[in-house]
Amino acid sequence: MKALTLAATTFIAASAAAADTPELTVYAGDYFTSEWGPGPVIEKGFEEFCNCDLVFSTGDLLPRLLLEGERTKADIVIGLTSDVTAKARATGLFTTHGQDNGVLTLPIEWTDDTFLPFNYGHTAFMYNTTTMATPPASFEALLAMPDDIKIVIQDPRTSISGLALVLWVQSVYGDKAEEVWGKLAPKILTVTKDWSSSYGMFTDGEADMVLSYTTSPAYHMFAEDDQTKKAAIFPEGHYFMVETVGKIAATDQPELADMFMEYVVSEGFQKVIPSANWSLPSALPRAEWPEGWDQLDLPEKVLFYNETEAAAVQDQAIEAWRSALTQ
Repeated sequence: MKALTLAATTFIAASAAAADTPELTVYAGDYFTSEWGPGPVIEKGFEEFCNCDLVFSTGDLLPRLLLEGERTKADIVIGLTSDVTAKARATGLFTTHGQDNGVLTLPIEWTDDTFLPFNYGHTAFMYNTTTMATPPASFEALLAMPDDIKIVIQDPRTSISGLALVLWVQSVYGDKAEEVWGKLAPKILTVTKDWSSSYGMFTDGEADMVLSYTTSPAYHMFAEDDQTKKAAIFPEGHYFMVETVGKIAATDQPELADMFMEYVVSEGFQKVIPSANWSLPSALPRAEWPEGWDQLDLPEKVLFYNETEAAAVQDQAIEAWRSALTQ
């Protein structure tokens, strides 16, 4: 009887402690919380000092927020890119992030006080040095390649990388974007719904090139000891995009939410990003990047639409792509 009473007392005490532990709910993409993503390490790191339970809730971020509206259970949203933050801002769900943008180490000036970047990258076409000895050295050279070169890209209506691609073409070529897509169309083997499907085709040898990011070679270099996957760097410039973190204004855990926003730009968070998210940290000087990351080929010229500009040209850019590829 005493043993039973002791067990019951222990259970009740543990349950009470759990009930007293505040939860911070963070909406994130599926990739973020996967076993190879940064989520598990970030969760562990934050919980070491927050005296809380960080709970990730995954799914498609913007559609979910638009559906839930003020009923959202999120305290924090992580993963919205700079190309869609205008729609997220228009929901009225977000408040200021409260951090000093001066600590950011982006290749552009960032003044937004609502959405805080946690990483960044550039769109690029990947190739395999064992099958393509002479990659295109410019966007124009890419367009001039033989039509038997097969490229896989992502759909801009369902993929953030696909959207970044059409904005890249739009930023380089403007009103000539549809003409450019017409030249590229014969080389496009297929258009996939998401990045992983495209990239799998490339790594399986089904395509010569794939739309990805300038940081994609890092995974092959450091996780697989494979130096054969490279990003073609173009002098016309590469489209720059960031992933951001936002704080929900109606959070019932405002202090924890503020702690998390501060954690995002801390060294502990930022040093997780390169090798767990295979992207560039937003608030970490290049000298503090992991060893070997200085070997990455990165563009000298960065192209960028802020959220207002991206929202203004997005429909036009997608229509130029759609019209050329359906002819």
